[in-house]
Amino acid sequence: MTTSTETVAKTADAAARALADVPPAVRAKALVAISDALTANADELVALAMEETGLAEARLRGEVKRTAVQLRLFADTVVDGAYLDVRIDRADPEFALGPRPDVRSGNEPIGPVLNFAAGNFPFAFSVAGGDTASALAAGNPVVVKAHPGHPRLSRRTAALGAAALEAAGLPAGTLQLVETQDEGTALLKHPLVKAASFTGSLRAGRLLADIAAARPAPIPFYGELGSVNPVFATPAAIAERGPEFAAGLAASVGGSAGQLCTKPGLVFLPADHGLDEALAAAAAGAEQRMLDPRIAANYAHGREAVLSAAGVRLVAPGSVRTDEDGQGWVTPTIAAVPLADFRPHPDALLAECFGPLTILVESPEGTDYAELLDTLFEGELTVAVHRADGDDVTALVRAAARRAGRVLFDGWPTGVAVTPAMQHGGPWPATTSGGTSVGTAAITRFVRAVAYQNAPTEALPPALRDDNPWNIPQAVAPAGESTTWGDRAH
Repeated sequence: MTTSTETVAKTADAAARALADVPPAVRAKALVAISDALTANADELVALAMEETGLAEARLRGEVKRTAVQLRLFADTVVDGAYLDVRIDRADPEFALGPRPDVRSGNEPIGPVLNFAAGNFPFAFSVAGGDTASALAAGNPVVVKAHPGHPRLSRRTAALGAAALEAAGLPAGTLQLVETQDEGTALLKHPLVKAASFTGSLRAGRLLADIAAARPAPIPFYGELGSVNPVFATPAAIAERGPEFAAGLAASVGGSAGQLCTKPGLVFLPADHGLDEALAAAAAGAEQRMLDPRIAANYAHGREAVLSAAGVRLVAPGSVRTDEDGQGWVTPTIAAVPLADFRPHPDALLAECFGPLTILVESPEGTDYAELLDTLFEGELTVAVHRADGDDVTALVRAAARRAGRVLFDGWPTGVAVTPAMQHGGPWPATTSGGTSVGTAAITRFVRAVAYQNAPTEALPPALRDDNPWNIPQAVAPAGESTTWGDRAH
């Protein structure tokens, strides 16, 4: 990328000003145009992604489809308009606290957004992925910092996306790409950039979040950084469906070589689970290539640290092999440790190990899973609960809701559904600023509320006008209603 970051920032700022006047229907059609471009060029894009990331064709084709569907979901979100949260309080001379002016508020685009793309999802969390889609849907231009793990794919996706947006009527510069870390850092500091998003490691995410917070005018930084995604299984659940549990766990841990932010990294289950043989058999399979040599080396180091911790034994040994090109090839590793050995020094086993490894924490009868969650965990993307009919898991579920953004039952956290209600985010360190990067609520990260008081009609944004030309849902508080406030409490 040879264009200076100053030019990129100014181009994005100019696009932001033009986008403010683009009707929702036009923005929605532009998102659909990107979706169509991805689908039409899927063969070329998947081939590039396979070569650069080593991920399997079926996984990547599914990810292209997911990304295309996600863009269409946000297109409908834009047309619906509820995310604008339009509120109109009519002027009221008899207001309970004295005469009330006409006040109208709604969400408006925040401005140019910088998106640091992920390496493990070259489509769904990359150039045209969820952060980009939600920021565009909100009416903001996006500058994507490409991930170094798939540069050619990033360039091609950005070219397709930018062309589709411009052909649909959006201003030039609505989608731009930069490639170097220096460019990304410079833009994160640039006063014309108004928000940033990131998916990646805790270390890198924290560094970037600190830069965003240390600016003379700090900006929101929405980082998804890391998660162990603990799983809790009751004795009755294991007794009822132990083999199915073993198969599901192995598949969830081994999928995409374990390089998923929702991989279950710790599994709390009864000490007498009796699943060693079933887990070892389920984990056996062909080697998978990891994304790049650096990730493979980090995984090998983390795996060794886990296996050398006190009390740890191997259930499925797994493997790590480096080929002549320096690429790492792996099979799943499943380790186990008694709760009595885990409790005294959990830090060695609580850190996320990015790759196909999970740890069974074998817990004696009567273990209080809710207490473990509250004392051992800070923030997670997910907590999974496996139980049988008759199990009282209320306390565990309440603890899970305090610690995670998504609580799921009798299933596995990998495979995040692209659906309006999805919450993909959690307390620190799962995410830096809350919010979600999947689901229609993701759009609210990239808007800010503005209120207009006693404004003439011609000065109001279309969504706040009485004639409502964009047909946006409006919550109207009529004059006189303050005299009945509190009546519903009776």
